[in-house]
Amino acid sequence: MRSGGMSCVWVAATVLLPAAGCAAELSIEPARQQQLVRMVRQDCGSCHGMLLTGGLGPALTREALADKPVAAMAATIFHGRPGTPMPGWKPMLSETEALWIAEKLLAGFPAETRAAR
Repeated sequence: MRSGGMSCVWVAATVLLPAAGCAAELSIEPARQQQLVRMVRQDCGSCHGMLLTGGLGPALTREALADKPVAAMAATIFHGRPGTPMPGWKPMLSETEALWIAEKLLAGFPAETRAAR
């Protein structure tokens, strides 16, 4: 339950994912968050541009994604897009992680930071 007694709505988009506004309920450890940021910057960046401004794939900037539903974006990340070069990342991500990435893309994806040595 969210504060105020409201529960998150679940949206069916091939997988069940919490709807936007439930970010506080996504429990991803900080170290894993850094791994996800690196994965998006490196792996997704190889097609969507290292700055996520577009390339083979479309731009993944906050402005380019502003009208996209977060659940649909998470489903695309998780399952890919058949008939296109967009692979599904299901073997490497959980549904929660796919949603976390989608929410971060909508908010403006964070820069990769280097781990302390």
